[in-house]
Amino acid sequence: MSVKQHSQFYLLSKRRFGFFYITQLLGAFNDNVFKNALIIMITFQLSKQDSDVNTLVNLSAGLFILPFFLFSGTAGQLADKFEKSALMRKIKLAEICIMLTAAIGFYIQEINLLLAVLFMMGTQSAVFGPVKYGILPQHLHKDELVGGNALVSAGTFLAILLGIITGGSLIADHENGRYWVSIAIIFVAAMGYLSSRGIPIAKAADSKLKINWNPLTETWRSFAHVKKNRVVFLSVLGISWFWFLGATYLTQLPNYTQTILGGDETVVTFILAAFSVGIGVGSLLCERLSGHKVEIGLVPLGSIGLSVFGLSVYFLAQQEYSGELMGLSVFFEQAYAWPVVINFLLIGLSGGLYIVPLYALILERSDPERRSRTIAANNILNALFMVLSALLAIALLTNGVSIPELFLVLVLLNVLVAIYIYTLVPEFLMRFLVWLLIHTIYRVKKDGLENIPDEGPAILVCNHVSFVDALIIAGSVRRPVRFVMYYKIFNVPILRFIFKTAKAIPIAGAREDKLVLESAYQEISTALSQGDLVCVFPEGKITADGEMNSFKPGVLKMLEGTSVPVIPMALSGLWGSLFSRKDKNLLSRRPRKFLAKIFIDASAPLPADTRLIDMKTTVDNLKRMN
Repeated sequence: MSVKQHSQFYLLSKRRFGFFYITQLLGAFNDNVFKNALIIMITFQLSKQDSDVNTLVNLSAGLFILPFFLFSGTAGQLADKFEKSALMRKIKLAEICIMLTAAIGFYIQEINLLLAVLFMMGTQSAVFGPVKYGILPQHLHKDELVGGNALVSAGTFLAILLGIITGGSLIADHENGRYWVSIAIIFVAAMGYLSSRGIPIAKAADSKLKINWNPLTETWRSFAHVKKNRVVFLSVLGISWFWFLGATYLTQLPNYTQTILGGDETVVTFILAAFSVGIGVGSLLCERLSGHKVEIGLVPLGSIGLSVFGLSVYFLAQQEYSGELMGLSVFFEQAYAWPVVINFLLIGLSGGLYIVPLYALILERSDPERRSRTIAANNILNALFMVLSALLAIALLTNGVSIPELFLVLVLLNVLVAIYIYTLVPEFLMRFLVWLLIHTIYRVKKDGLENIPDEGPAILVCNHVSFVDALIIAGSVRRPVRFVMYYKIFNVPILRFIFKTAKAIPIAGAREDKLVLESAYQEISTALSQGDLVCVFPEGKITADGEMNSFKPGVLKMLEGTSVPVIPMALSGLWGSLFSRKDKNLLSRRPRKFLAKIFIDASAPLPADTRLIDMKTTVDNLKRMN
């Protein structure tokens, strides 16, 4: 199915995704119904017994996170070794047993048993995580990977929110709450198992894998493997950093609302809902903004939003509130109320834009045979960063730092982390600049791009209208493209950084620089042998009058001795723009409006032995009126 024919919501109607989606959604919901009900029960019961409620609440959080450190390494191996749908059904059966045990704990009101159940639930979640993300690339096409991840991310955060609200609401019935919670968690676990039965088979990635049961050595081995792929490793770090931010915001939100904003529990819930909805909306926006491909240019956009809106929260409310706590209606009479809520919504939205492409990038670029173990390593690092966020908050708050000042520290750290990651992997920043160009200056209309193969080598031949042709193509084609471009354009200041990061191949005429020419042919041959897409502008120069120049024979030399398909492409609507050569004097050009419509069209593949004139004719026929 072509990109034009579906959106991410189309996946919900497909068995290969729908049953899995319901299964993981119910699991996230059930976890949080139980956790929140237990925390409220501990607080309510033990507050009357002068017991150390804070210790037990913090112990609860620790018991749920601890299994991610202990068992994620093993879980990743299991997910790679065994068929994933059967493994999911076994995990969901275990959830039913765990929830039956929880019901007994609620019935006899035995806190120690319920804490043991919480540890078992953390173990179940730690085992489920690598299977959950590892199965996606097996059931989704490449152009569905971003949409599938977006739905999972959005659904998970909303399920967490609904689970927290449901667990708190059910346990609030002092006499019968524990019975209602017991019924709910057993019912949801049973529904999760039933939905898991509809998940299609997902073959084992490495059925011959020998399980290493030592969690320490396996964790070290997983991290060592992930570090070999720098883009994947830094994506894992980026995701873990998001959990550091999110955990800090969510942990401090109740106290921040009470002591700074002056709101009661209903205000906390409302802001938490805004944050969660923001993550959901940001996640779902990723597919639309990325054009159904893994668009890592959205990651810097998300990190900018996290910094800007986090800084705004700091400036909106800094002084401690000393009056009577306000309910929702009174709270929204305050001048700062809506701005604070909207900023938390936008922090969540930025987080969605930030995290979904990173997850999709990990799934796309990690080794398929070790994909689940890569996710397991990510889960371990996520848990570690969440613990570090708690330690940092404790250290700062106990030394006189206010909660708004803690949020400011988060903003400054986020800027430093972004600079660190984007310096080490400039591909993120390059893709952001490309994305910004084609979403602010132009509206790109695409047709026929499904003719470009998802895998394997091909040569794209395209007309040359402007200085930004390569950026338009790079931002529109789902796969990475290596461009062959005139060496003088390659060396244009600022653009050189983008072209070099994108592994463009500079080329010169035979009379200009033979060494550059021969080096270009050699690099093109290597790129095609490695299965890359190579894009050539056969005219050899940007048009000076809006009409195509004759095609140079160099493209035929690139195709000699190969069976690589040729994909003719045409750009339309760029002639007369700021980046074209319509007017020599830049200041004399009539500025074009933002979001001007341009077109990129591709035809069916041509064989490698196609004549030069036939390539040019095909490209010419694809062009639209400028």
